[in-house]
Amino acid sequence: MSPVGGGRKRGTCGCRSVGDTVRGLWRNKQQLLLDPQHTALLGAFLCVAEVGVAHWVIQRVPYTEIDWKAYMDEVEGVLNGTYDYTKLKGETGPLVYPAGFVYIFSFFYYLTERGSNIRLAQYIFAALYLLTLILVFRIYVITKKVPPYVFFFMCCASYRVHSIFLLRLFNDPVAMAILFFSINLLLQDHWSWGCFFYSLAVSVKMNVLLLAPGLLYLLLCRFGLLHAMPKLCICAMLQVFLALPFLLENPTGYLLGSFDFGRQFLFQWTVNWRLIPESMFQHRAFHVALLTAHLVALLLFCFNRWPRSGQSLWSLLKDPAKRKPSHKLTANKIIFVLFSSNFLGVIFSRSLHYQFYVWYFHSLPYLLWCTGTSTLPGLAKILILGLIELSWNTFPSTALSSGILNLCHGTILLHLWFGIPPDETWASPSTPTIRTPSKKKD
Repeated sequence: MSPVGGGRKRGTCGCRSVGDTVRGLWRNKQQLLLDPQHTALLGAFLCVAEVGVAHWVIQRVPYTEIDWKAYMDEVEGVLNGTYDYTKLKGETGPLVYPAGFVYIFSFFYYLTERGSNIRLAQYIFAALYLLTLILVFRIYVITKKVPPYVFFFMCCASYRVHSIFLLRLFNDPVAMAILFFSINLLLQDHWSWGCFFYSLAVSVKMNVLLLAPGLLYLLLCRFGLLHAMPKLCICAMLQVFLALPFLLENPTGYLLGSFDFGRQFLFQWTVNWRLIPESMFQHRAFHVALLTAHLVALLLFCFNRWPRSGQSLWSLLKDPAKRKPSHKLTANKIIFVLFSSNFLGVIFSRSLHYQFYVWYFHSLPYLLWCTGTSTLPGLAKILILGLIELSWNTFPSTALSSGILNLCHGTILLHLWFGIPPDETWASPSTPTIRTPSKKKD
């Protein structure tokens, strides 16, 4: 038999094998929906379905103007030669986002005919939405923790998330898409590029800083204190480089405008604290209490949840080659640390506005399923996802919706605390391990 003929025969067998696999999965729908090994197949199907959903939403549901025009006014000021942040304003107030926002939305400004072509802007954000889904699904394919049926909720059931991406055109989705790209790079052991894009995400909106404690912990795990410093320098240098025109013009104005940690939020827009009086919501003592609780929670997770049993947090300062025991990073370790770090920041936020839902929406399935069923049954997890979605879709928020949201957040927090971290209980030979560095370091 000729080599050509043999090649055809093997190709036919391969096609039959794939076809038999697909038909077998279709016959056993339960396995397709419950086994995380099939996340990629269902994810591909849902991404294709979302193309039609996104098109239908853009064509059928009225666009709502909230911040898009203000964004365009703010970047137009920069394009006209104004680099003093205190003089850059839109119809909703002054520019309060870092320099990366200016560059990216200036690009959108030109693509959409100075911001006037709203329909084109919506399709750009639809592409951004699909890219975000692909990046998120890749994380779930690698970690293999969440049963695929949960992703119907993540893709199709959230009215609020579709609205944030396709009908409101906020900058939060841009920051989160870049963040998920950086996380994918970290999972591939490209730490320098991962830090670069993480910093780029921060430069779009500073909520991404909520992952900074987790990222610092992972850098120390992977490289030790000395070799983590160049990665931290990448993050810092990118911020300086992007902000340079504004720092040269008015450094104080830029820093206070783009990284204003003391900014006051309006009570009328809060989703999570409607259950308390407005006077308490605005009180300085309440803000200090939340910050203290956040710091305490981070310290507790740093010492008790993120390290493996028997590992000391202080040993992270040593060179990885000299540690006993070794601090190897699995894909699940990376995601657990980053997602839980972000979640702690969200639940202790001074205020959550409706667009902030995308800060942690795509990580909720992982947070609920990463520790198995030891603390929460599957039905309770689905109920929590539904109640969180209901809370975010209640407009305006009420004391009841805020109370339910905080109750769900508290339940997830206890679930993460009392559950066994995923890298200790669900170890899988197919789950990638990020090896500690020897001579070659990224």
